[in-house]
Amino acid sequence: MKVLTTLFGFARWAALVAMLAAIVSGLASAALLMLINHIVASYDPARLPFYAAVFAGLCLVVPASRYGSSYLLLRLSQKVVFDLRIQLCERILAAPLRRLEEVGNHRLMAALTQDIGAMATALIELPLLSMNVAVVVGSLVYLGWLSWPVLVMVVAFIAVGVTGYQFPMRWGNRRQKAVREEGDQLFEHFRTATDGTKELKLHQKRRSAFLGQLAASAARFRKLNLSAQSIFTAGSSFGQALAFLVVGIVILGVPNLTPIDRETITGYALVLLYLMTPLQGILSGIPTLSQAGVSLEKVEALGLSLSAATANKVEVVAAEPSPSWERVALAGVTHAYTDLGEERVFSLGPIDLEIRRGELVFIIGGNGSGKTTLLKVLAGLYEPQTGTISIDGREVAADRLEDYRQMFSVVFSDFYLFKDLLGLDHPELDTQAQQYIEQLELGHKVKVSGGRLSTTQLSQGQRKRLALLTAYLEDRPIYLFDEWAADQDPVYKEVFYRQILPGLRDRGKAVVVICHDDRYFDLADRLVKLENGRLVLDREIQGALPPGLAVLETLSERTTANL
Repeated sequence: MKVLTTLFGFARWAALVAMLAAIVSGLASAALLMLINHIVASYDPARLPFYAAVFAGLCLVVPASRYGSSYLLLRLSQKVVFDLRIQLCERILAAPLRRLEEVGNHRLMAALTQDIGAMATALIELPLLSMNVAVVVGSLVYLGWLSWPVLVMVVAFIAVGVTGYQFPMRWGNRRQKAVREEGDQLFEHFRTATDGTKELKLHQKRRSAFLGQLAASAARFRKLNLSAQSIFTAGSSFGQALAFLVVGIVILGVPNLTPIDRETITGYALVLLYLMTPLQGILSGIPTLSQAGVSLEKVEALGLSLSAATANKVEVVAAEPSPSWERVALAGVTHAYTDLGEERVFSLGPIDLEIRRGELVFIIGGNGSGKTTLLKVLAGLYEPQTGTISIDGREVAADRLEDYRQMFSVVFSDFYLFKDLLGLDHPELDTQAQQYIEQLELGHKVKVSGGRLSTTQLSQGQRKRLALLTAYLEDRPIYLFDEWAADQDPVYKEVFYRQILPGLRDRGKAVVVICHDDRYFDLADRLVKLENGRLVLDREIQGALPPGLAVLETLSERTTANL
């Protein structure tokens, strides 16, 4: 199975040692059974010291090897869970942003929790399976020593059982895939319950409808899971019934086919009855491996392939942005969104646009016109599907996008606020951060100690100011703001447009702002307007302009000849 190959690669030697210890335990258990059967069948008082020594030795080997295997399993399982989660997080951070947006956070969380847990459980099961297989093999060897015809018969029945078990296993595997798909929907409902708590509390009918959807999804998950487990249980019961049938045939049928003494028959029965437990363990472990295989397929279907060969790959450190740049240019850049049928639902471009050092650019346009998409393309978060991005005439290749992104500090409308000031190594970080916090008028609410904010539980407007704090501290060449002022009060909106933005520009930063505040349009050096993904206006502002929407009318008159 592919899942075993993948998991085995994460801790090859530890898994081998654990499996070896399990095999030793299994063989020792089988040897102990043989010794007991031999003593019962042909006890010789003269050999009592030998029997006692061997019995005592096996009694020590069995628990010692089982403990060693269990201890290694504990360490191994924790290591693999650690490695898988770290690597999966690395895969998520390395994946294209568009792909992650299409996958959805609920599927990513399911992969990090449910799928990783299922694969780790399978790895724990592997040495246990090895031990049970060793017991079965050792017992079969002993049966062959007693009577090879009986061994042939037992092996034939085992082959029939294995073949017959394939049908419920495949059926159960299909059900497990359905369970996993429904698990994604259940995680989406869980996220709705946590992210939409306020809205659900305020609307009783909406809350009732949501709880109905949640209950329906949970019921489907329970039903599918019960069905899958019932199928595997039925297959396991079939194997157990087959084992009892073999015991019955040996006890009742073999003596009628060939002369055989009762002691030998007793030995057969004892061994076959002992075999039921490891055989049951093997059959019980198969659903676990099947579930792990489904989880691995699910993770890889997200485009987040797990491979031990790259688990310890050192992340390439991106180069610091060049301080000597002058302009970033988009030439013929396009980017399209598609639905499940690969039909385009929105297309940006082709866009020809330059962003220059020390320039303040406002991007305007209606909702859904492509402004945020343009920012993501400009920042290198979305790779252009056609066209090029260049810095001072040098094209940014796909393998240099990571370096290119380091030029940007961005505050998106759906930003995430880190409580720790990660990745900032200023020697006076706390002092500098606290100074900025005072300037942002948050000193009475937020303190910085050890590079950590005392709180982020603030209003949305205040949280945006803290996001701006991080951007300040990054001190990068280009700043992008996605409707930053939308949640600010009128007083601080004035501060943002008339002090913060000009201050960044005066420091030689390029500043690009998505803006709906038409009363401030005249403060920009350039206005860029988008309509339905197309750039319809890119005009430098020269001289005073009338306030409000009259700005657009004036610019339209100035640019009619160029449009």
